[in-house]
Amino acid sequence: MELQDGKAKFIESWGKLGSYWGINRTMAQIHALLLISPDPLCAETIMEELKISRGNANMNLRALLDWGLAFKVLKSGHRKEFFEAEKDMWRIFRQVVQQRRKKELDPMLEVLGDISKVEAGCPDSTEFCKVVTDLKDFSRKAENILHLLERSDNNAILGSLLKLVK
Repeated sequence: MELQDGKAKFIESWGKLGSYWGINRTMAQIHALLLISPDPLCAETIMEELKISRGNANMNLRALLDWGLAFKVLKSGHRKEFFEAEKDMWRIFRQVVQQRRKKELDPMLEVLGDISKVEAGCPDSTEFCKVVTDLKDFSRKAENILHLLERSDNNAILGSLLKLVK
């Protein structure tokens, strides 16, 4: 397989994988391109490589910066902004976990906190309160695990995963 074919396949596959992480396809494809690039890239190069619009490139680059998956790089003698990806896979994993927790689990915990104020006074409300309490307890445990993953270094994560496999 030629390098260009391999790069194209990687970018396309990373884009599909990103959708499982809660990242849109183009954002993941830009991340993939930055990951495999030996040098920081400007928005124009990203647009040309991926055949996307300036608005799409800029919006997704900002999102990558917000997620902590890419960084701006200053190049002396250039007025353009350049970008590079976080290339440490463990950091990428932790950043994705952190963002998914913020986007999905934290809002759910807030809603569960609000609806857990329903008073159990009849069979229907008793069942409702039980389900909400169980879901809230489960979500808190998930939150604790995600916090552990966010704070762990790669050796701790790897060790924990190996224990689960054995």
